Amino acid sequence: MSTAGIRSPNAHRATFRKRRLGEVAASRRGRSGVIAGLDIKEIVELALLLIATGALSGFLAGVFGIGGGAILVPVFYECFRIAGVPLEVRMPLCVGTSLAVIIPTSIRSFQAHYKRGAVDMTILRAWWLPIMIGVVAGSVIARYAPERLFKIVFVAVAYSAAARLIFAREGWRFGEDLPKGPLMRAYGFCVGILSTLMGIGGGLFSNLLMTFYGRPIHQAVATSSALAVLISIPGALGYIYAGWPAAANYPAIAALQVPFALGYVSLIGAVLVMPMSLVTAPLGVKAAHAMSKRTLEVAFGVYLFIVGSRFVLSLVGGM
Repeated sequence: MSTAGIRSPNAHRATFRKRRLGEVAASRRGRSGVIAGLDIKEIVELALLLIATGALSGFLAGVFGIGGGAILVPVFYECFRIAGVPLEVRMPLCVGTSLAVIIPTSIRSFQAHYKRGAVDMTILRAWWLPIMIGVVAGSVIARYAPERLFKIVFVAVAYSAAARLIFAREGWRFGEDLPKGPLMRAYGFCVGILSTLMGIGGGLFSNLLMTFYGRPIHQAVATSSALAVLISIPGALGYIYAGWPAAANYPAIAALQVPFALGYVSLIGAVLVMPMSLVTAPLGVKAAHAMSKRTLEVAFGVYLFIVGSRFVLSLVGGM
């Protein structure tokens, strides 16, 4: 018996989901007081949430040297869920938008740390090329990877990092100083590719690596802010490329169309978040240098555990 005309249950569910999204968008367009498929009240709420997110992400960029992506991705996820962005493309849209926002935030944070003389330029010279290669590889993966992969990477790395920071002991080290040669370049590549898949500036990984090799966390935070500049610019461009087909695949979703988005970068999200993040990044730098080493480690670890748990719920519940 021929099976050419038989479709899998997953294919039927995907078709139904796209049809339902189109019906919802069409019904919203037919109502007054609606812009881009959303009620005006919903737009105001989303705008205020994104502005507040920008302030918090900028502050965290300065405190932890993480570019703010570890908070931007979870918040963008909720905003795009409200905006009706399909589950299949929601997570990469969050990641790409996060990388775009990180560009000015990381530059601002790096400048503030550099003025304090806390950035290790030797590490930057050793890592810049392998990180760039990793970012390109991550962007290619982002175009073809399933949505769940982004969440799995985010959770795995966030939880392992949280455990290391919260329960860390001085004896938990890989060595007395960072390695030279191929291993150091391999570390740089891993920082680039994982950061691109998570939508963060690389500070999470470089912070851990540097502290595992005995570097002070304040120096790790400062150097990570510089690495975020290297990762965020090509990373955002890569997600524009990776998400270019999304607009054609979901024509009824205004949040994915030009001028509201370019590929997997939401221009609305970026424009609303960036200004406040630039204002608060220097404040985060001051707070970081005022904290003790242990306080900074525990605060970072608790934060990562919280945001990782959000995506555990998402993986289990499919939301």
